[in-house]
Amino acid sequence: MSYTYQIKSAAQYQDAYKKSKEDPEGFWSEVAEGFYWRKKWDKVLDWNFSEPKTEWFKGAKLNITENCIDRHLEKMGDKPAIIWEPNNPEERTRVVTA
Repeated sequence: MSYTYQIKSAAQYQDAYKKSKEDPEGFWSEVAEGFYWRKKWDKVLDWNFSEPKTEWFKGAKLNITENCIDRHLEKMGDKPAIIWEPNNPEERTRVVTA
């Protein structure tokens, strides 16, 4: 499976880390583009360290189930979503698909 934001090397990690420190709003906005949003954010980051108060993706609406499961159904609906292996070898393995 390919992810929209995936770090594949140490150099890429260093670049991403630098951007996350220098431009956290731009960095996290780019990462967040890989998700399905019911409503996009009005502002990525609203922070006030004197209160302290930090709000991420202010005004946004997101459904985690849609992002974790639903958006993958068309291409991967017949593949296992969860494989549970019990500690006890006498118990059966459980496989959950859509």
